Amino acid sequence: MGPALCLLSAACFGAMAIFGKLAYAAGVEPSALLLLRFGIAAVVLGLVLLLRPELRARPSRRGVLTALGLGAVGYATQASLYFSALERVDASLVALVLYTYPALVTVAAAVLGRERLTPARSAAVVVAFCGTLLVLLAAGGARFDSIGVAIAFGAAVTYTAYILVADTVVHSLPPVVLSALVMAGAALTLSVRSLGSGGVDLGFGPAGWFWVGCIAVVSTVVAMLAFFAGLRRIGPSAAALLSTSEPVVTTALAAVTLGEFLGPVQLLGAALVLASVAVVQLRPRRRSSASPAPADSEPVGTG
Repeated sequence: MGPALCLLSAACFGAMAIFGKLAYAAGVEPSALLLLRFGIAAVVLGLVLLLRPELRARPSRRGVLTALGLGAVGYATQASLYFSALERVDASLVALVLYTYPALVTVAAAVLGRERLTPARSAAVVVAFCGTLLVLLAAGGARFDSIGVAIAFGAAVTYTAYILVADTVVHSLPPVVLSALVMAGAALTLSVRSLGSGGVDLGFGPAGWFWVGCIAVVSTVVAMLAFFAGLRRIGPSAAALLSTSEPVVTTALAAVTLGEFLGPVQLLGAALVLASVAVVQLRPRRRSSASPAPADSEPVGTG
């Protein structure tokens, strides 16, 4: 069941870009989508904790504040950039650019002295960026938007910082508690933002509510719970490797549902990115138990 749960999680996360595109087509604005996503997810996770007391523990005040801050600053910003990029460029392109984050985490962890940058992983980082460059250089036509790509890369950079900070608390909080606090923090930030901008438009039709619900429940709550359940069964390295199927799901669904296709050169670049991620996730021995590997403790997901 462990591998199946991790693959289910990757599929749910991978479908989020498609759900986002369909929500936009149904008249949902990004601000409303983000606020509803995190608000609904926070409520559902809170209900899960209420019904399953064995999943919760008494967290420290520092842990609670850090988790809320991760959501309020890191995850809210990353998600805002991600869905802003989806407004401008293809879902598959956003997913592949975002998936440079494992390479960015590897470099940042090495700079911070948390991990060794081995020759194999150094080569993997170079291959990841070469693959991304191939994807971008081959993305011509009206659908390519350099600003959208820059926003997507900003989401990857923000998610890198989020992982590195989350690594300081992810081992001290139960996974569902951490996720619920992160969702609540993000919802709080987006609520304040919406009040400052005059509120959000919730006047879209049933189709919009359906796709928003899919993002909140399927691509957030189910995706996170399935990942953590699989993580407990097979361990972090195997779970992270199986999670590399996420952009594959996005690319396949984008082709089937949205008519967004990658060309041969882009497919080659995508293969290089995924191969490099697999190598990056084969982590060397940690220097000490006090320095956990950030990418192994991926706390929530990539959307």
